[in-house]
Amino acid sequence: MGIEWIEFTADRAVASMPVTGNTQPAGLLHGGAYVVLGESLGSMHANSLVGEGRLAVGVDINATHTRSATTGRVIGVCTPIHIGRSILVHEIVISDDQGRRCSTVRITNMVKDMPADV
Repeated sequence: MGIEWIEFTADRAVASMPVTGNTQPAGLLHGGAYVVLGESLGSMHANSLVGEGRLAVGVDINATHTRSATTGRVIGVCTPIHIGRSILVHEIVISDDQGRRCSTVRITNMVKDMPADV
Protein backbone atom coordinates (compact mmCIF):
# COMPACT_ATOMS: atom_id res chain seq x y z
CA MET A 1 0.00 0.00 0.00
CA GLY A 2 3.00 2.31 0.51
CA ILE A 3 1.63 4.02 3.63
CA GLU A 4 4.08 6.45 5.22
CA TRP A 5 3.55 7.78 8.74
CA ILE A 6 4.01 11.55 9.04
CA GLU A 7 2.81 12.44 12.54
CA PHE A 8 1.58 10.49 15.55
CA THR A 9 0.55 12.31 18.74
CA ALA A 10 -2.10 11.86 21.42
CA ASP A 11 -4.29 14.32 19.47
CA ARG A 12 -3.99 12.96 15.94
CA ALA A 13 -2.27 10.67 13.48
CA VAL A 14 -1.28 11.59 9.92
CA ALA A 15 -0.11 9.32 7.11
CA SER A 16 0.12 9.42 3.32
CA MET A 17 -0.32 6.81 0.60
CA PRO A 18 0.54 6.85 -3.11
CA VAL A 19 -2.20 6.68 -5.70
CA THR A 20 0.02 4.68 -8.07
CA GLY A 21 -0.23 0.98 -7.27
CA ASN A 22 -3.52 1.42 -5.39
CA THR A 23 -5.91 2.13 -8.27
CA GLN A 24 -8.90 0.33 -9.69
CA PRO A 25 -9.02 -0.45 -13.44
CA ALA A 26 -10.28 3.04 -14.38
CA GLY A 27 -7.15 4.63 -12.84
CA LEU A 28 -8.87 6.08 -9.76
CA LEU A 29 -7.63 5.41 -6.25
CA HIS A 30 -9.54 2.30 -5.18
CA GLY A 31 -12.24 2.93 -2.58
CA GLY A 32 -10.87 0.06 -0.54
CA ALA A 33 -7.47 1.76 -0.46
CA TYR A 34 -9.05 4.79 1.21
CA VAL A 35 -10.53 2.43 3.79
CA VAL A 36 -7.19 0.68 4.37
CA LEU A 37 -5.54 4.03 5.05
CA GLY A 38 -8.41 5.07 7.34
CA GLU A 39 -8.44 1.83 9.29
CA SER A 40 -4.67 1.83 9.66
CA LEU A 41 -4.73 5.35 11.11
CA GLY A 42 -7.81 4.84 13.31
CA SER A 43 -6.82 1.45 14.72
CA MET A 44 -3.23 2.44 15.45
CA HIS A 45 -4.35 5.67 17.14
CA ALA A 46 -7.03 3.90 19.17
CA ASN A 47 -4.52 1.34 20.40
CA SER A 48 -2.16 4.12 21.48
CA LEU A 49 -4.89 5.48 23.77
CA VAL A 50 -6.21 2.36 25.53
CA GLY A 51 -3.24 1.61 27.78
CA GLU A 52 -1.14 -1.42 28.54
CA GLY A 53 -2.95 -4.73 28.73
CA ARG A 54 -5.83 -3.43 26.62
CA LEU A 55 -6.60 -3.86 22.93
CA ALA A 56 -8.76 -1.75 20.60
CA VAL A 57 -10.49 -3.84 17.92
CA GLY A 58 -12.56 -2.51 15.05
CA VAL A 59 -16.31 -3.10 15.21
CA ASP A 60 -17.51 -0.69 12.52
CA ILE A 61 -16.02 1.27 9.64
CA ASN A 62 -17.64 3.35 6.93
CA ALA A 63 -16.42 5.64 4.20
CA THR A 64 -17.92 8.32 2.01
CA HIS A 65 -15.91 9.05 -1.14
CA THR A 66 -16.48 12.55 -2.49
CA ARG A 67 -13.64 13.02 -4.99
CA SER A 68 -11.37 10.76 -7.02
CA ALA A 69 -7.59 10.90 -6.71
CA THR A 70 -5.74 9.84 -9.87
CA THR A 71 -2.13 10.95 -9.28
CA GLY A 72 0.28 11.84 -6.52
CA ARG A 73 -0.40 10.94 -2.91
CA VAL A 74 -3.33 11.21 -0.58
CA ILE A 75 -2.94 12.24 3.04
CA GLY A 76 -5.10 11.03 5.91
CA VAL A 77 -5.61 13.04 9.08
CA CYS A 78 -7.10 11.02 11.91
CA THR A 79 -8.69 12.65 14.94
CA PRO A 80 -10.62 11.07 17.80
CA ILE A 81 -14.22 12.19 18.10
CA HIS A 82 -15.05 10.00 21.13
CA ILE A 83 -12.66 8.42 23.63
CA GLY A 84 -14.55 6.29 26.11
CA ARG A 85 -13.66 3.44 28.43
CA SER A 86 -15.09 0.81 26.08
CA ILE A 87 -15.61 2.55 22.71
CA LEU A 88 -13.40 4.89 20.67
CA VAL A 89 -14.53 6.64 17.48
CA HIS A 90 -12.15 8.31 15.03
CA GLU A 91 -12.74 10.37 11.90
CA ILE A 92 -10.16 10.22 9.13
CA VAL A 93 -10.23 12.94 6.46
CA ILE A 94 -8.34 11.88 3.34
CA SER A 95 -7.31 14.62 0.90
CA ASP A 96 -5.41 14.79 -2.39
CA ASP A 97 -2.20 16.71 -3.10
CA GLN A 98 -4.23 19.90 -3.62
CA GLY A 99 -5.86 19.61 -0.20
CA ARG A 100 -9.27 18.61 -1.61
CA ARG A 101 -11.23 16.13 0.52
CA CYS A 102 -11.56 12.82 -1.30
CA SER A 103 -12.93 10.52 1.40
CA THR A 104 -14.17 10.64 4.96
CA VAL A 105 -13.74 7.45 6.98
CA ARG A 106 -15.17 6.81 10.42
CA ILE A 107 -14.02 3.85 12.51
CA THR A 108 -15.36 2.60 15.82
CA ASN A 109 -13.12 0.45 18.01
CA MET A 110 -14.16 -1.55 21.05
CA VAL A 111 -11.73 -1.85 23.96
CA LYS A 112 -10.98 -5.33 25.28
CA ASP A 113 -8.52 -6.82 27.71
CA MET A 114 -5.48 -8.23 25.94
CA PRO A 115 -5.72 -12.04 25.69
CA ALA A 116 -3.50 -13.74 28.26
CA ASP A 117 -1.63 -15.76 25.63
CA VAL A 118 -0.41 -12.73 23.64
